[in-house]
Amino acid sequence: MNYYMGVDAGGSKTHCLIVDASGEPCGIGISGNGNHQTNADAEHEIAAACTQALNEAGLRQDEIAFAYFGLAGADREPDYKVLRPMIARLQYPRTDIACDTMIAMRAGSQASHGAVVISGTGFNAAARNRDGRELQYGGFGYLFGDGQGSGRDLANLSLRAAVRAWDLRGPQTLLQELVLRSTGFSSIPEVLDAMLDEGYEPPLQLAEQVFIAAEAGDTVAEGILSEQGTELGNAAAALIRRLDMEEDHFDLVLGGSILSKSRTDLMREALAKRVHETAPYARIRRIEMEPVIGAVLSAMDRDGYVPQDEVTERLKKIMIADRKGEMEL
Repeated sequence: MNYYMGVDAGGSKTHCLIVDASGEPCGIGISGNGNHQTNADAEHEIAAACTQALNEAGLRQDEIAFAYFGLAGADREPDYKVLRPMIARLQYPRTDIACDTMIAMRAGSQASHGAVVISGTGFNAAARNRDGRELQYGGFGYLFGDGQGSGRDLANLSLRAAVRAWDLRGPQTLLQELVLRSTGFSSIPEVLDAMLDEGYEPPLQLAEQVFIAAEAGDTVAEGILSEQGTELGNAAAALIRRLDMEEDHFDLVLGGSILSKSRTDLMREALAKRVHETAPYARIRRIEMEPVIGAVLSAMDRDGYVPQDEVTERLKKIMIADRKGEMEL
């Protein structure tokens, strides 16, 4: 029996999952921040999660057919110069590393190639073509070419629209009332004074107000969501063009709280419209499994193992979050 390991190492937690070839979970490990860019002890956290999973499965490193690591912060070659030796020190016989964005893509895709757009607190987009070539965008901010479709960006745009409505530089919008209600301030000048004098930063919850306003028919909020959805689609379309995937059939996976849990379809519809202008055969899908399961499927891909439908269905039922209370260090 072959065993496959997947690791999802993010900025707040690290998940490790070991399954057998039938998709049955054998071992789970959970630890803390596994991003080497933000945690000097990221190697320890990744190793701890892997050790937990191995111990629960009763396995050794050399019994893992393939281990696949989806790592936050695996963005550029300087990152990989740090990460390759880090993962090698874990002593698994066969491994591969990718940005955690790629395992999110695999968690929602029916194949090992495709594209993904993630919009949560931040933004990322990535794609892999049939030849295995990968590219990614995002995570570095507006000055690096990113759009403004992340939760942080939408919170800022929500406040900006409220300010412009108050000072008459922009159209009237329900966002003015919603921003004040959400932040507890009595007026827009109070918000501005707090920002200028006290370092106040618009809270992330203001992003949700854009969706609430749009759901109520506010044209300013609708415009924000449509514009930013188009820009997220533009990022995916650019990757698709660079990887020569325009005529291919593949899944474009949507992840992150902004895209997967939004209260209106405006942003997703604008994203899909822009992508289909470039890639008419792309199928728009939401992430169906936890990202760590995308890492497990990537391990199977790299081993040349094609799981049957019943294996995939079994993997979909695995919920790492249910184990957090009993497993967290």
